[in-house]
Amino acid sequence: MSGPPVPRSAQDVRTVDARSVPPAAGAWLAAWVAVARPVDAVALGAAAALGLAAAAGAVIIATRRGRPAGARHRASALTAPAAATLLAAGVVAAVLLSTAAQLHHRQGGHLADLTSRGASVVVTARVATEPEALGRAREWEAAPRVRVHLDLESVAGRGERSRTAVPVVLLGPPAWGEVTLGERVRVRATLAATEPGERAAALLLTGDPPEVLGPPPASLRVVNAMRGELRSATAGLSPQARGLVPGIAVGDDRALPTELAEDMRATGLTHLTAVSGAHVAILLGAVLGATAWLPRRGRAVVGALALVAFVLLVRPEASVLRSAAMGAVVLVALLLGRPSRALPALAAAVVGLVLLDPWLAREYGFALSVLATGGVVLLARPWAAWLSHVVPRWLAVGIAVPAAAQAACGPVVVLLTPALAVYAVPANLLAAAAVPPATVLGVAATLLGPVWPAAASVLVTGAAAFTWWIATVAQTFADLPAAQVPWPDGVPGVLTLAVATAAVVGVLARAGPRATWLRPAVVAAVVLPALLVLPWRDHLVAALPDGWPPRGWVAIQCDVGQGAAFLLRSDADAAVMVDTGPDGGGAGDCLGDADVGRVDLLVLTHAHADHVGGLAEVLAAAEVTAAVLGPGPEPAPGVRETLTQLADAAVPVSRPVAGEVPAPADEAPGSPAGGPPDRGRAGEVDWQVLWPTPGAVARSPGADGVNDLSLVLRLAAPGADVVALGDVELAGQAGVRGRLTEAPADPADVVVMAHHGSARQDAGLAAVLRPRLTVVSVGADNDYGHPAASALELYARTGSVVLRTDTCGQIALVRRGSDLATVSRCR
Repeated sequence: MSGPPVPRSAQDVRTVDARSVPPAAGAWLAAWVAVARPVDAVALGAAAALGLAAAAGAVIIATRRGRPAGARHRASALTAPAAATLLAAGVVAAVLLSTAAQLHHRQGGHLADLTSRGASVVVTARVATEPEALGRAREWEAAPRVRVHLDLESVAGRGERSRTAVPVVLLGPPAWGEVTLGERVRVRATLAATEPGERAAALLLTGDPPEVLGPPPASLRVVNAMRGELRSATAGLSPQARGLVPGIAVGDDRALPTELAEDMRATGLTHLTAVSGAHVAILLGAVLGATAWLPRRGRAVVGALALVAFVLLVRPEASVLRSAAMGAVVLVALLLGRPSRALPALAAAVVGLVLLDPWLAREYGFALSVLATGGVVLLARPWAAWLSHVVPRWLAVGIAVPAAAQAACGPVVVLLTPALAVYAVPANLLAAAAVPPATVLGVAATLLGPVWPAAASVLVTGAAAFTWWIATVAQTFADLPAAQVPWPDGVPGVLTLAVATAAVVGVLARAGPRATWLRPAVVAAVVLPALLVLPWRDHLVAALPDGWPPRGWVAIQCDVGQGAAFLLRSDADAAVMVDTGPDGGGAGDCLGDADVGRVDLLVLTHAHADHVGGLAEVLAAAEVTAAVLGPGPEPAPGVRETLTQLADAAVPVSRPVAGEVPAPADEAPGSPAGGPPDRGRAGEVDWQVLWPTPGAVARSPGADGVNDLSLVLRLAAPGADVVALGDVELAGQAGVRGRLTEAPADPADVVVMAHHGSARQDAGLAAVLRPRLTVVSVGADNDYGHPAASALELYARTGSVVLRTDTCGQIALVRRGSDLATVSRCR
């Protein structure tokens, strides 16, 4: 977003014209309330607002009528409150009347009757948004669902067919992921009601694929082709570029890696991929600058055409519509030759948008966009004026704009995520310089893609250099301690943060630009963040207290080179550990860094040196309560050495197989009646052996079958559900898949990929597991070709984030609020 030019000194700050704010706020509040109310109640509210407007008008007329010329000034002073009331009440009445008309269309037709009955219907509609794959299937569903927003054209049910034009949401099978924006489709579905106030008039539930009746309109076909060519042009770039270049240019963030998306959310940079005022400002600035030679009217016309084309290109979402409406007001001011004023333009945009689409009032994107722009308009000028006494003017503006936006948006952001992004201001400051070139290059590549792919490829490569910087900033600050500080959720959190923000703004206003504490505070806020993104930042981050592992870690994939070692927290200072990596691989250091003093269960999947070679380090670094070792007899020397080390350390060890049950109380474990149990509890972690079965052990071909007899465990902790696959090959993976299919369970949060990411991966097992995160424990430049590109792509296609230790080092899973996120230092 962008605000008006910032003055050079505090004396240049002009009084803000806020007369348009009360009507805009009243219109917003009226729409927010009205869309969730019955039509009759909204119409009654409109009548009351009209009555108030009429009363205010009567006061104005009565005050002015019969006044002598000399008393007109006093009359104006008396009628000012009545005039403000007339304007606000008139605007509210207009919004309520518009809302009542739209609600009547929704609530009184054939669709509403069918929805109340939960009827099965056949609908014809246009696809209104890109399909969105949902992360998990519900328990009663066989496959993940896809969510698509549709604009209904007709609905047929209970022997009647009617035309209707309302938005709905469809939840359907994966085939719906192939539909294109603007396509005309038909499907049979079951109707379900939505909550009052939701934009969608109904929910459509279907198990059928779409029947495509026709292509998108010509304009959307062009737009879809452009966006598709942009994705194709970025296909060969790094993961960050594949997500950020289309995201920043046209708001298409479908390819954004989940890890990077989490980092951007933690550092307050998510708005960069949600097209908003900043993009419109960049576009209009470029267009108006390039057409400076035209007369004023010609520049306004060209600007309007460019604005309409840009809205079509990026899709008319809430923040885009708000930004475009504000830009339109600015263009009208240009056409009339009058100076544009940001706050009245914003207020006019709000009124116009909620008048046309009152459901915008309840959308977070709309609220954040309006508040961010309002914060910049009201706070950036004085803050930049104050800061210009401490730092250069350009830097003062760079600090004031993101700080003002964050201050205004904070109370709403905590409704979405009950946490504060501590480093949002420095992160936005450092990322800001890369946004305009990334946007311009990305939009240019989008326009050129269908006609000149080679030029588009060059442009996206240039844009990727700028998005690399943005990704680096996000990853760096997200790795810092306390990147997000928990905050109360709900209304208490909103009110608390609003009061705190107002208090800080008040203190700054009273302190003035010459406060002695302001200079060191600003210098520290600028210099320290800049140092953290320089080449030696890793050393600085590592030197910070609690820099690694991140606080609240749930699981850690240790970096032990070409080997395996994984930790799952089982208590405050304890963990379950899967494998120890090779001798000298650093498994002991991994335990020490994580402050793990006790291993409640040590799982040794099999006795190959890259999985048990670091056992001595682990035994020296922590107290090991119990251990389990894979049941395979080979490699015999490795098995003997492992059992000897555990015996010398007085660690009880068992060798379970899947399907075994605890022996009866009067029989010793290991007797013919029963072997070691295949499940148990270690601290707060429940564990179960999934593989190998007794039959697999009996069929083992000796030394050649060591990998396929790896222990495969499912570990369920309060923070995460993990499946560790050891080194099982295709036969073992197929066996694990069969076991999971027999007893279906929810998708795993984390999977430790089999055999360091070798090419021998079972596609069916990956589909069954559908992990949110897949980690690959692998050494850099190893001689085995690990990890194979096919293995990485296989798990990525399930929707999983795939991270590897050879490029990311140690990988931590942490809990942020009610969700899980990963922290690493991927290159």
